[in-house]
Amino acid sequence: MAHHAPPSTRHNNETESSFTLNPATRERITRYRRATNYLAAAQIYLKANVLLEEPLQPEHIKDRLLGHWGTCPGINLIYAHLNQLILRHDLDMFLITGPGHGAPANLANLYLEGTLADYYPDLTHDRAGLERFVKSFSWPGGFPSHLYPGVPGTIHEGGELGYALATAFGAAMDNPDLIVACIVGDGEAETGPTATAWHSIKFIDPSTDGAVLPILHLNSYKISNPTIFGTMSDDELRELFTGYGYETLIVQGNDLDGTLAAAMERAYLRIRHIQQEAREGRRIEKPHWPVILLRSLKGWTGVKKLDGHLVEGSYRSHQVPITDVKTNPTHLRLLEQWLRSYKPDELFDAEGRPMPDLLRCCPQGDRRMGSNPHTFGGRMRQELIRPPLEIYATQVDPQSNNPGYRRGRMMVGNVEQVARYLSGVIRDNPTRFRIFSPDELESNKLGAVLDITHRDYQWPIAPDDRLHIGPDDGRVLEMLSEHTCQGWLQGYLLTGRYGLFPSYEAFLTIVTSMMDQFAKFLKVSDEIPWRLPVPSLNYLETSTLWRQEHNGFSHQSPGFINTILNKKGRIMRVYLPPDANCLLSTLDHCLRSTNYVNLIIANKPQLPQWLTLEEAVAHCRAGASIWPWASIDDGVDPDVVLVGIGDIPTLEVLAAAQQLRADLPELRVRVVNVTDLLVLEHESMHPHGLDDAMFEGLFTADKSVIINFHGYPSAVKQLLFGRSHTQRFQINGYQEEGTTTTPFDMSVRNGIDRFHLMNQAIRAAMPANRAVAAKANALISRYEYQLLAHRRYIQEFGRDPDAIANWQWE
Repeated sequence: MAHHAPPSTRHNNETESSFTLNPATRERITRYRRATNYLAAAQIYLKANVLLEEPLQPEHIKDRLLGHWGTCPGINLIYAHLNQLILRHDLDMFLITGPGHGAPANLANLYLEGTLADYYPDLTHDRAGLERFVKSFSWPGGFPSHLYPGVPGTIHEGGELGYALATAFGAAMDNPDLIVACIVGDGEAETGPTATAWHSIKFIDPSTDGAVLPILHLNSYKISNPTIFGTMSDDELRELFTGYGYETLIVQGNDLDGTLAAAMERAYLRIRHIQQEAREGRRIEKPHWPVILLRSLKGWTGVKKLDGHLVEGSYRSHQVPITDVKTNPTHLRLLEQWLRSYKPDELFDAEGRPMPDLLRCCPQGDRRMGSNPHTFGGRMRQELIRPPLEIYATQVDPQSNNPGYRRGRMMVGNVEQVARYLSGVIRDNPTRFRIFSPDELESNKLGAVLDITHRDYQWPIAPDDRLHIGPDDGRVLEMLSEHTCQGWLQGYLLTGRYGLFPSYEAFLTIVTSMMDQFAKFLKVSDEIPWRLPVPSLNYLETSTLWRQEHNGFSHQSPGFINTILNKKGRIMRVYLPPDANCLLSTLDHCLRSTNYVNLIIANKPQLPQWLTLEEAVAHCRAGASIWPWASIDDGVDPDVVLVGIGDIPTLEVLAAAQQLRADLPELRVRVVNVTDLLVLEHESMHPHGLDDAMFEGLFTADKSVIINFHGYPSAVKQLLFGRSHTQRFQINGYQEEGTTTTPFDMSVRNGIDRFHLMNQAIRAAMPANRAVAAKANALISRYEYQLLAHRRYIQEFGRDPDAIANWQWE
C-alpha cells in the first residue's frame, strides 16, 4: 500500500541535522582537501619539483598548460565527503563526474586512495611515483585532460556535457544496494538532456533499484560568463527542484565541510528510508529523493586576483588561471605562492609519501570509489540467457502446398515477430535486460513484450491509464527524451547489463553525439587490458522513411547510418535484415555481442517473408549471399547483378527480378542480398569486409551492379571506395525526396522502385547482350509509361494500385 510522504515545511537551514563532524575528522578532511587541491593544481602546471623543495623555476613548468582548474576544488570537496559517508556506513557507492574536464581532481583522489597504483603500478606513494603522477597529466602517453576509460572508476567521460545524470540513474537500476553519486555542474545543468534527466527519479523503483545522489555544483560560472543556475536565488532553486520531486538540501556559507557532511548524512538517511519503506511493503507514493545544491567559489583556494582582475570566484579560473608563468617572472611567483599555500611539506613526507592521516580519509579495497566493481562492467557481466530461435521463427516453407507459407507470399510484420522473442529474453533475464524506448514501443510494433512485463513508472497515474504501466518491476522504460533513454542505457550497459533502444529512424539522430561519445569510450576501452568487454549498445531503428509516407518529409531521414560508418571499424556494425527470420537471427547475435555499437534497421509493416530460419541464420552469418531462387540459372554468369540492402529496397529488387524474368528472359539477372552492410568495405578497413576474391564472387569482376540501398547512396559509395572498377556500380537510395504520399510513391520519388530498377538493368545489359538490346526500347518505354500511370492513379485515388500494394512473389 502506497502512502504519501509528509510535505516538507522547512524553508531554511535545509541541511539542519543532528550529525556533526568531530574535530579530528574535520581536521583530516581539511588536510585531505589541501592535498587533493595541491595535486590538482600541480598536475596542470608542474613537470618537475613537484614537492616544491626548491624555488619554482620556468624549467619546472610544463610547456603546454592544459586542464581546467575552476571545478577541481568543488570536486575535491565532494569526493572527500563521499569518502566519509562510505566509511561511516560501509556503502557500495561510486561517483559520476559530469564536469569531466575536472579530471585533475578525480585523479588526485584516485592517486591518494591507491586505486591508480592498482592499474598503473609505477604511480606509487613515494617520490618517484608522485613525480610520474603529476607529470603524466595532459602529457603524451599519460592521462588526457578529461576523464576517459583509462581512469579507473569511470563510466562517463564528461567531455560532452548533459548526460551524467541519466547515466547515473541507468547504473543504479537493478542494483538495489548501490548508490551512485553524481556531480552535475551548473553549466551542464543548462543542457536539455540534464533538464529531462531530473525526472529519472520517477522511474527508480525503491524496492529493486539502487539510488542516485545528485549534487548540483553551483560555482556560478561557465567558461566566460555566469551560469543560469548560479544567478538563481535559493528560493527559486528550491521551488524548481521541489517541482521535480526532490527534497532540496542547500549547502553554502563559511563552513562547507560541516554543512556538506550534514547534508550528505541527511540525504543518505532519506534514501535508505525511502528504500526500506518500499521493501517492507509500505511504498511511499511520491518519494522525495534528496538532491544537494552546493554553492562554492569557482577556483576556490586558488589565485585570488591576477593583474587586478578577480580570479577566484570568477570565470577567469575556469581553465588555466595563469597562462604565462614560463615567461612572466611576476606571474611565476604568484603561481608559487598559490601552490605553497597548500603547504605540501605538511602533506607529504621527505620521501614523497602522503601522510598517514590523509590515507585514513580513504575507504579500502572495493569500497574505494575508483575501485567499485560496478564501474568495471565487463567483470560484472553475465551471459544473457537467450531463448531458442526456433520458437519464434516465421515458418517459411518454399515447398509448402499452402501458398500462404511459401517464399515471398507469407506476410508478417518483422518487428512484431521479433517482439515475441524479446518477451522471451525479458522472461529469462528478469534483472539483466531492459528496453529503453522514447515513447514509441507500441507504435514500433513491439507491444508483445507488454504481455510479459509493463512500463516502469513510479508516480501515481489515473486509473484509466494503468494498462501496462505501473511501479512494480517493469522492464520497459518510456520517456519522450531520446537523450535520457540513451543515458539510462549507457549507464546500464557500462555496469554490465543488457538493453535495447528502439526508435523511429528519423529521430535516432537526436542521440548522434551521445552515440559518438559512447563509441569513443568503447574504442579506448578495447585498448586497455583491464577493461573487459561490456554488452553492446543495440539500436533497433524502425518506422523508417520508406514507410513514413503518412507522416511526411520530417520523418524521412536515414542519416544515422552515415554517422555510424564514421566510427572505428572494430566498434560499429550496421545490419539491414530483409525479413523476420533474418531480423530474429540478427537481434539474437547483437544481444550476445560485446563492445559494439550495433544498428539494426527494420520496417514495421507486414512484408513478404523470404527465408527459412536455417537459410536466414546462414545468410546472416555470411553477411551477404546470392539468392539463387530469385536469379536466372541460380545466378551463374549474369549480365547484371541486382543488390538489395534493406527490406523495402530488397522487395523492389525481387519485384524487378520477377518482372524481368517474365518480360525479358534473355536478361540474365543475379540477385544478391546484403544484410551486413560492412561486408562491402574491404577487409583491410573492417573485420567483416570481404576480400577481393569473395567480393568478386558475389558481385562479379566486371559486370554491372545495381545496388538498391535503404539510406543515402553516399554511405555505400564510402564503403566501396578503394574497390576495383567501382564505375560499374550504380547506387540507388534516398535522394532527400519525400512528402505525405503513398508507400510506393516514396520508392518512385527516390528511384528505388522496380520500374527504375528494370530500366537500369536493361540499359546496363544492352552493350553485351544483343537480345536484350533488341527489346530494350519497347520495354523501357513501357516501364516509363507505367510510372506515369502510377502517378495519375495515386493522384486520383489517393492510394497505390492493387497490383503494387498486394504484389507477391510467384
